[in-house]
This record gives sequence, C-alpha cells and structure tokens, in this order.
Amino acid sequence: MLDLGIVVVNWNTRDLLRDCLRSVEQSEGVTYRAVVVDNASSDDSAAMVRAEFPDVTLIENTDNRGYPAANNQGLRQLGFERGGPDDAPRYALALNPDTVLPPDALREMVAYMDADPRVGVAGPKLVLLDGSLDLACRRSFPTPEISFYRMIGLSKMFPRSQRFGRYNLTYLDPDVETEVDSVVGAFMLVRREAIQRVGLFDETFFMYGEDLDWAYRIKQAGWTVKYNPRVTVTHVKRAASRQSRRAQQEFYRAMLIFYRKHYRPTTPWWLHGLILTGLALKGGRPLWRELRRPSPAAFV
Repeated sequence: MLDLGIVVVNWNTRDLLRDCLRSVEQSEGVTYRAVVVDNASSDDSAAMVRAEFPDVTLIENTDNRGYPAANNQGLRQLGFERGGPDDAPRYALALNPDTVLPPDALREMVAYMDADPRVGVAGPKLVLLDGSLDLACRRSFPTPEISFYRMIGLSKMFPRSQRFGRYNLTYLDPDVETEVDSVVGAFMLVRREAIQRVGLFDETFFMYGEDLDWAYRIKQAGWTVKYNPRVTVTHVKRAASRQSRRAQQEFYRAMLIFYRKHYRPTTPWWLHGLILTGLALKGGRPLWRELRRPSPAAFV
C-alpha cells in the first residue's frame, strides 16, 4: 500500500509546477503516486508534465473547473472517496504547484500522522519567499464573530490579541505545534479513513474556502487537525490567483458559502443582516447577485 496519493491542481503555473514536481521526486523515505490535474492552462503546463514527468498521471481538463472539483478528479483517480477502497494510499495530499518541498518533508509529515491516529488532517509550517510565515497555514474557522473582526480590521490592528487575532492565530508562536481548526489547501495531508467517512471537497466552492470546509467536516466526524512546524515548506502564494480577476470575488463568495452552510441556522437575524451587508460591501456587485440566489445544495 502506498503512503501517499498526491494531487496537484495547476492553472498556468508551468515553471513553478516543474519545481514542485522536482521537489516531490527528490522526496526520501515515502512511497507515493502523483496526479496533476491541469485546468485548461494556456502556458503548455500539460505538455511539460508529459515530457518531463512521465511517472506522473496527468488529467487535462478542457475548462477551468476550479480547485475543489479538479482536486476531486485527482482524488478519485487515486481511489479516495466516501466508501472508497481500503487499498487506496494511506494518506491524501492536496499540494499547490507553487510549493517546494525539502527532501524529508513528506516522510516527516507521514510519520507525524502515523504517530497519532486521532489526527485526520495535518499541515506544515509554510513560509513565503521572503522567509515570513504564510499566515493561512494555521487558522480558526471563520465564525461570524471571527470574520467580523477580520472584516473591520481588528485582526490586523491587534494581531497578538487572543480575541481579535483568531482568524490566523497570529497570537501564537509559529514554531509551536498546535491543534487548529484548519490548515491550508496548499499542503493539506488527510487520512484516508477521514475521506472515506466525510467524502471529498465540496464543489460548491470554486476556489478558497473548500479546505476550511473539508477540515470542518473532518473535525465534526471526530478527528483533530494539527499544525506541525517541525516541517517547513516554501510557498510562493497566489501564483495562479493573481492572474485571475475572479479570485478576489471568489474569496468573499467562499465566505458566504461557508457561512450559509455551517453558521446561518444558529445566527440571530440582526447578526445575519450585518454579515450579509459586510460581505456584499467587500465582494461588490458579483456578491450582491450571489446573495439573491438560494443557497446551493452542498456537494459531499
């Protein structure tokens, strides 16, 4: 049985994808199978994978299906899904193409998960090119209260506050192992049994939010989510999304989907109105249109 099934979703990041796959190839001490799902890139990414990485399974989409849907294609290719086979790899890794792994990263992360069967999801310390912490690598769920503090800027004004700094847990030492609500989909290691219990990514999302939602469902099913800073991975960050006008709109749309799915039924009407108004002001006209639509049925 393989240790890892790795899924890399790519959109127009050919050169970064090459560096990512090379770093995966240089990994030590783990067995794995890698799948690249290309979302109709126009930069010859797929041709590069075919030519330079013949052992990588390539799925070429004719349109950009978004991050969760494309990830699910790769996960199914590897045998991961609700009620899936027990001979699928022991862990699934959602990995962004703008990451570079040290040779021992996969081995150490697998050993970390092996050491505690209660951990359903784990992620490493992600650092940006300038050496600073990628704040998204350890997060709290965006409850109405936590999201409110972020939207009005209190989380940035008081990052060391245990009340206001919960969105990215900025009051915690980045070098201390911590149980968190979620890690980020740029490097999200998930136990096979957790996927068999809760299913795949929710394809209602297009980009952003799907990793939070997956972690939420896995925690609801009884597993923990851990941040492991003993492993450090480089993350370029927004290599694909900065090319897309749609990315910023999708961030606020994702917040709306997550809120409707997990918090709307328990939110009082007055707070519900404030949340929708805040999201609409941040998300602009496209989000106003989204607000008029009924909540979509969740994909699991």
